[in-house]
Amino acid sequence: MKKIGFLSFGHWNPEPGSPLRSAGEMLRQSIELAVAAEGLGLDGAYFRVHHFARQMASPFPLLAAVGARTSRIEIGTGVIDMRYENPLYMVEDAGAADLISGGRLQLGLSRGSPEQVIDGWTHFGYQPAEGESPADMARRHAEVFLQMLEGKGFARPNPQPMFPNPPGLLRLEPQSPGLRDRIWWGAGSDATAVWAAKMGMHLQSSTLKDDETGEPFHVQQARQLRAYKAAWAEAGHAGAPRTSVSRSIFAITSDLDRRYFGRGGKERDQFGFIESQRSVFGRSYADEPDRLIEQLAADEAIAEADTLLLTVPNMLGVDYNAHVIESILTHVAPALGWR
Repeated sequence: MKKIGFLSFGHWNPEPGSPLRSAGEMLRQSIELAVAAEGLGLDGAYFRVHHFARQMASPFPLLAAVGARTSRIEIGTGVIDMRYENPLYMVEDAGAADLISGGRLQLGLSRGSPEQVIDGWTHFGYQPAEGESPADMARRHAEVFLQMLEGKGFARPNPQPMFPNPPGLLRLEPQSPGLRDRIWWGAGSDATAVWAAKMGMHLQSSTLKDDETGEPFHVQQARQLRAYKAAWAEAGHAGAPRTSVSRSIFAITSDLDRRYFGRGGKERDQFGFIESQRSVFGRSYADEPDRLIEQLAADEAIAEADTLLLTVPNMLGVDYNAHVIESILTHVAPALGWR
């Protein structure tokens, strides 16, 4: 059995002829897709966060709205760039969204990806400390966020407050019990996956990672997941770790599918450089269900993970994306033992 969710990048484009022309349309359709996905039996609705782009940027209003419109499905991010975040304010936002959903938030964090602008986090008021890299700053913000989620008082109360205070130091509010145990880290390397395990975060691994051995993407990713699990066990955390991988998977079951994806997926991994780091990009999958099942059965990382996030083409609309999800749940997942 495997949990299956969708991952939307929340694209929109105001140009004439675009099927999704405004941020408002994108946000409303994201809510409707989560509702439809829950109705189909999907396990999770996840959203990517990018700043300075025509994509999802501010996740918590959307997560709260999805939480209010659904009752069962997990709601998460994949991922929030912690270089841009005030971790204390984020505790308040995350706590509120989690409480609205009844404790279904699965919050993915990361050091971020290549940006639309140069050093975009500086426009949000953040600078790495002396001797610190932007990635170090992101991890520092994440560590503060995790600490604040524990709910311990730290702020000295005003002796003449506007409202009565409980005794002792004050904590951030609202606190959502259990949220600390539902935080994930998006790791691009084996080392950061091990760090996430030591910090007690679950692991998200996408379709891109550092090329550390030259082996196929799914082999390197499966090794990353195993290293993470070993580090979690060594750290002695209570509870079981969770691991997710993302894939673009399309079962071709109609003429419309064939028109969109009939040329197949990117059937080979691609190697290249991102910010001077050699990286490997995982292949995508698009084929008739029988052949798709054979291809996916050979993906070691999917087999290793307990959660699979299906990247969806959100600009093609709610109905088509619901069809994409239903095709995987109906024609592919049972044959692979995911359902």
